[in-house]
Amino acid sequence: MTINPAQPHRTQAEADRSSAQHGHPAGDRARTILRGTALRGDGVNGARLLGDTAVVVDGEEFSYVGPGSAVSPRPGDVTVELAAGEVMIPGLIDLHCHGGYGVDFSGADAQEARRAVEALHATGTTTVMASLVTSAPQTLLRQLALLADLAEEGLVAGLHLEGPFLAEARCGAQDPRWLRDPDLGLAREFISAARGQLRTMTYAPELPGAAALVELLAENGVVPSLGHTACSPAEAGQSLELAREFLVTSGLPAARPTVTHLFNGMDPMHHRAPGALSACLRAAKAGGAAVELITDNTHLDPYLVGTMFELLGAQNIALVTDSMAAAGLADGQYQLGPSEVTVRDGVARLASTGSIAGGTATMLDLVRNTVRAGASLEDAITSAAVVPAGVLGRGREIGVLAAGAAADLLVLTPALEAARVMRRGQWLVPQQA
Repeated sequence: MTINPAQPHRTQAEADRSSAQHGHPAGDRARTILRGTALRGDGVNGARLLGDTAVVVDGEEFSYVGPGSAVSPRPGDVTVELAAGEVMIPGLIDLHCHGGYGVDFSGADAQEARRAVEALHATGTTTVMASLVTSAPQTLLRQLALLADLAEEGLVAGLHLEGPFLAEARCGAQDPRWLRDPDLGLAREFISAARGQLRTMTYAPELPGAAALVELLAENGVVPSLGHTACSPAEAGQSLELAREFLVTSGLPAARPTVTHLFNGMDPMHHRAPGALSACLRAAKAGGAAVELITDNTHLDPYLVGTMFELLGAQNIALVTDSMAAAGLADGQYQLGPSEVTVRDGVARLASTGSIAGGTATMLDLVRNTVRAGASLEDAITSAAVVPAGVLGRGREIGVLAAGAAADLLVLTPALEAARVMRRGQWLVPQQA
């Protein structure tokens, strides 16, 4: 059976019944075979757009990705022929997402969080890490426990704490009332509440006790992420190196720290006061850190985005949305943790101070903007899928079109819009932000 990507896709139960009718038991169920141009490779050795590619979906995984001539359909299989100009890419991965579609992870209940994550999946962000902004400790503990349930279920890929151990001088949209110096006892409570699902935590290295915090995080499988800091270049460089050493010693698959939304939440670089930014750039260039970039054309100028890809290389950049509740919705009033946010012309700002308060774009928006800024599609996908998967220590499971990986993919139009979205082998209804 051959279908056009625009046509509805049958359910897995229907496929299983068809397979049984053709003499195949459900365990040998029908597959979906996509044929066309695909972005193949791991992004480290160089992903390339290759035509005449077959991507075979068997259950929740890819069972084959390679030359189309090597695959023959079985009775009951469904074949999807891509239209001219369409391409297949791996599902996108957002390491820094505070919510969307009217939902703020920092205050949502389980049902609301589930609704937001499922909506984000349908935009092409098939892997989402739920981020929490600085709030009262009890609020953070409650939300960590609540979201850990969704992580254990596999709906989100883990949790990210943006605070509360951040510098007030560079707090941005973080509520300064709840900022504090690193407290190892409280950090252990956070780790315990998350039940092994805390994946990254943003911290300011100049605060007293930051080095001990970095060690504690690495020992517990949490990737330290430098950010919201006013530290010196020496402090930033030493902290990133220390974080990498602790991660390696702890045997984590992700053996390098990250930098939370580079350029935002830190001092601008001046030729006589280079600040933390200079050390972050050097660490990333050397492969010692992965830097987050919010390429929504609000947080960063497109020319700067192109410059970063040229200077650092896509393999050292992770695209992130930093999205908040307004993502996917119209301008208006929203919430980000304890703070009220006004969104006008798609730009979110704190109602109290006017500071930028997260993003409203999707990961696919960022990919398009990155390509328009001068990066290749291959490099944009490396930073939107391959690098984030590596940060999570799951480079063989997600963010790649390869046999054995989760069946997460997008079919993109020539304009880089989502024609189809698949997550874990199931077609979703594409949503546009």
